[in-house]
Amino acid sequence: MEKKAHLALLFIFILSCLATDQSHGKKQTEALGHLYKAKLKKNSGIDTSHFEAIQDVNEAQVLPQDWMKERDRIKRLPGQPHVGFHQYGGYVTVDKSAGRALYYYFVEAQHSKKSLPLLLWLNGGPGCSSLAYGAMQELGPFRVHSDGKTLYKNKFAWNHAANVLFLESPAGVGFSYSNKTSDYVNGGDKRTAADNYLFLLNWLERFPEYKSRDFYISGESYAGHYVPQLAHNILHHNKKANKTIINLKGIIIGNAVINDETDVKGMYEFFGTHALISDETSHQIQKYCDFSPSATTQSDECNVAFDEANKEVGDLDIYNIYAPLCSSSNLTAEPKKTSIENFDPCSDYYVYAYLNRPDVQETLHANVTKMKYDWEPCSDVIKNWEDSPSTIIPLLKEFMAKGLGVWIFSGDIDGRIPVTSTKYSIEKMKLPVKTSWHPWLLDGEVGGYTQVYKGDLTLVTVRGSGHQVPSYQPARALSLIKHFLTGKPLPNTSQS
Repeated sequence: MEKKAHLALLFIFILSCLATDQSHGKKQTEALGHLYKAKLKKNSGIDTSHFEAIQDVNEAQVLPQDWMKERDRIKRLPGQPHVGFHQYGGYVTVDKSAGRALYYYFVEAQHSKKSLPLLLWLNGGPGCSSLAYGAMQELGPFRVHSDGKTLYKNKFAWNHAANVLFLESPAGVGFSYSNKTSDYVNGGDKRTAADNYLFLLNWLERFPEYKSRDFYISGESYAGHYVPQLAHNILHHNKKANKTIINLKGIIIGNAVINDETDVKGMYEFFGTHALISDETSHQIQKYCDFSPSATTQSDECNVAFDEANKEVGDLDIYNIYAPLCSSSNLTAEPKKTSIENFDPCSDYYVYAYLNRPDVQETLHANVTKMKYDWEPCSDVIKNWEDSPSTIIPLLKEFMAKGLGVWIFSGDIDGRIPVTSTKYSIEKMKLPVKTSWHPWLLDGEVGGYTQVYKGDLTLVTVRGSGHQVPSYQPARALSLIKHFLTGKPLPNTSQS
């Protein structure tokens, strides 16, 4: 197992870029930095080796789900406007002996629910909630008003294109829980992937009408690990006799953690080309810092350059370098005038207030264990992360070889996993270009740029978006997911 202890200072710098209000625990923008700080310590004990599928699934963990679907039906969320689709929320047990259960929230498609595909969304962190971010701030059907009490419609919700399933994973994240204390002491990619697979098997027993439906997995950030690892488990177990066959068709990941070396290299290049650090500091980092896996130490000159970069970047949201910071965590007595097109940087606080209301939790069929702490968007419960591969590129190559759709999208003003990192990671795969770099359009404007590689890996940038693409550019994100799910190329300059 390789340890890159020489990069520890680099990730301490990253953490300093992520400093935010700590009034209610970590946010998604901090969790990844915390993992890297731990991952790159000397003798961290974190396994960075290649991910392998779970070999055996205990069939006893696939439990009868009779009558549970109707029990999970959510009639109407508090403060919710009227909608014409059904929604569900509840728990799926993934380990009966440990008392480990994962919370899900599911919204049927707004039309054609019997024919549109099933799409699973996973947020990253690790340790961040897909209910907090994916459902309530990004691609779900509702957003929370500034009063923390009422909801308004997201006209760009992804359930215009699919039946959408949000999962809080692993146990300890959001409302998901375990009765076994050791499950909170140590988490990791392997158990998360195993639990996510068992969740799917059980959920499909509860919602059997989706067993043969086209299935896609999506996510952002550290879900660049979760999504491919779950897909790998599915492909592995689909080959076995007498197993539930999950009709996996493709994956799509955004601003995704793919390859440690290129993620870091691309980040510093982005800082330099976007005037976040001086030309001199950028040059010093390029000259003296070695990001290759073979490096065993960093020079004094490199460490000085890291320190200087820390000072120069200053206090900004590294996950959207042009976005304002939240100026007040206070709720308002009346909802502020708002627009889906203009993301509110304080929305974390609105969601936190809403999902901690007892009436909301009761309606969601959540918090059945009556947690002795507040629900949090990102978990402080899981103390250690035991395994995190240094790259997921081998999994992406596997999917392409098996004919799965693989799309990677990137908001082009995210400084944490920037488009430069994503391009460097794809470059590592040494794929010939099938369709050259070109703009894609939405409503007559450039929505971003795209390039397709042999094997049908598709890279898409989203113009004017930070790390959470559906939050910052919801219309472009909806166009993106529609084209991915239908297997159609994004509109180019010759199309309307």
